[in-house]
Amino acid sequence: MNDGSEIEHSSIDTITHVLEPADIPPELYWERRQKQWRRKSLAIAVVLFLLTLLSTLVVGASFAASYALGESPDIDGFFSMYGTLLHDPQFLLTGVPFAFTLLGILLAHELGHYFACRYYGISASYPYFIPAPTLIGTLGAFIRIRSPIQNRKALFDVGLAGPVVGFLFAIPALAVAIVYSREIPLSQAHPSVIFGDPLAMRILMAVLRPGVPPSALLLHPVGRAAWVGLFATALNLLPGGQLDGGHILYAAASKYHKRVTLALALLLIPLGYFYWAGWYLWAALLLALGFRHPPLLYQWEPLDRTRLIWTAVAVLIFILTFMPAPVLVRGN
Repeated sequence: MNDGSEIEHSSIDTITHVLEPADIPPELYWERRQKQWRRKSLAIAVVLFLLTLLSTLVVGASFAASYALGESPDIDGFFSMYGTLLHDPQFLLTGVPFAFTLLGILLAHELGHYFACRYYGISASYPYFIPAPTLIGTLGAFIRIRSPIQNRKALFDVGLAGPVVGFLFAIPALAVAIVYSREIPLSQAHPSVIFGDPLAMRILMAVLRPGVPPSALLLHPVGRAAWVGLFATALNLLPGGQLDGGHILYAAASKYHKRVTLALALLLIPLGYFYWAGWYLWAALLLALGFRHPPLLYQWEPLDRTRLIWTAVAVLIFILTFMPAPVLVRGN
């Protein structure tokens, strides 16, 4: 999901092309430009957040309606909900648990990136959410980085912070939702939208609801929002391109970045054929954009042992959250 949570990098060339007044020191001029950009960034971030809040409230209302009826979500219900809300706008309030949980997890993810950037003095935008009339109401969120990253340590910490923080927020929400979710007879479990079960969810169900198969559990809307958070974490940890996993890979072993990105893109093609067509899009994005990575100012400094251990943690989180077939839509 561009997901997201993907960090977009841009150069500072557009700033250096602006002529600096002769009577203003370069440091002061840069500071003024930064303040102007932050104000503009905040305005854009607020507008996008409000639009995404609306789109996720609509999806959340659809999940809440299905849950109240003891039914699995129906594909038609997601889009018919927009018409329903025109006649009864207050119905949006039923989508609050889903929307607030999802936006909270995505915001935690992006703030992990943002504060890591602030720690290293890297100029970064506020989180930008992407509203969309999809099955989850959004295409994720991202921050934009406008200054070079100095070394591998900074790149690694910026890339890792988002997935780790998002994962730590999603797991408790999913655990609470599993405890309070409803069990439905297997004979009634014939949804038109089937969501995959990541390993983390299977482990939590085995501990919190032993003996209940995932297909018999009608997940509470809060749990579905946490599921989306785990899915976004897995997408961002794909080890390629400028995804978070690509940043981690580049910081740990930059010489393998292009080769691993190419191998990943080629691997996603059969995954798209056998499991989920959405992998075709991710393969295309990696092939089109993934081979370029912003260079570091000081590339020769290797990562320390602690960060190499955190690399293993990132791999573990990816294993716990990745789903070959995250969503399956079938006819009734």
